[in-house]
Amino acid sequence: MSNTTDRKAYVITGPTSGIGRATALELARHGAVVLVGRDRAKLADVQKIIEQKGQHAVSIVCDLSDLGSVRRAAAEIDALHLPIVGLLNNAGIMQTRATRNALGWDMTFATNHLGPFALTEALAPNLPDGANVVFVASAVENPEREPAKTVGFRGARFISAEASTRGEWIPGGSKLPGADAYATSKQCNLATVMVFARETPRLRFNAVEPGVNIATGLGGRRANAFAGFVSKYILPLLVLLLMPFMKFLSTPKRAGRVITKILTDTSGRTGVYYDESGHPMLGSTLARDANFQDRVVAETRALLATVRV
Repeated sequence: MSNTTDRKAYVITGPTSGIGRATALELARHGAVVLVGRDRAKLADVQKIIEQKGQHAVSIVCDLSDLGSVRRAAAEIDALHLPIVGLLNNAGIMQTRATRNALGWDMTFATNHLGPFALTEALAPNLPDGANVVFVASAVENPEREPAKTVGFRGARFISAEASTRGEWIPGGSKLPGADAYATSKQCNLATVMVFARETPRLRFNAVEPGVNIATGLGGRRANAFAGFVSKYILPLLVLLLMPFMKFLSTPKRAGRVITKILTDTSGRTGVYYDESGHPMLGSTLARDANFQDRVVAETRALLATVRV
């Protein structure tokens, strides 16, 4: 990437598919984009699309479930010496069958919470005053959220950071595979945002609920031709028809526009949780509890401090 030292720059994780890809392409209209993801080939594809439009991007290979990879990526990003004014922690997974990283930690919790937490703490000291840090959260962390309850979520089930790495959640949760791990990791994202906003007032820390993006649910290499056709053509149309009646529905493009608006905002707002339309919303009762927020962050820091890479 050349001629970018005088441009605003934004870091985005998980930029190769879905909401992340749509947001990366939207963000590129506002400045240089640092694309952070696991797959070098997919990163190159998004970078090529951006550069073909005369915009600027650079790719950093990083596996957020691997703390060594996260710390190396942070060092590479710092070495770019770009005027980074925004960091979007977008990458996330929901596994239907639990797997573990090299440390034996639950992959969902490591990827969705521990990796973004570590990346943010590594980059924050070098971000300029007023820079925006946004975490893509999810309202499924709230056990009272009706749309989430309807599809089988039962809210976050946080016991402790250490228990979460073992894949242990408060009993009585969801029968939906992977739901408890995902909801818990997203509640931890919210807690992190609120604590970071209090601790570091020179930066802006916010979270966003991107809406239910059902149009992306049938993608992937294993989708057959019919499923791919439905995913690409039928579901997006269905979502557009239903959106006026089901406000929590969204599309990757719509979510990308909302997230970009938040990430490029210069109003100075911090500690805000935005909904799929970009309006402030409330998280669960537990996620709003300052003592709980502080405990999540303290336990996460203590856990990460035990890792030597």
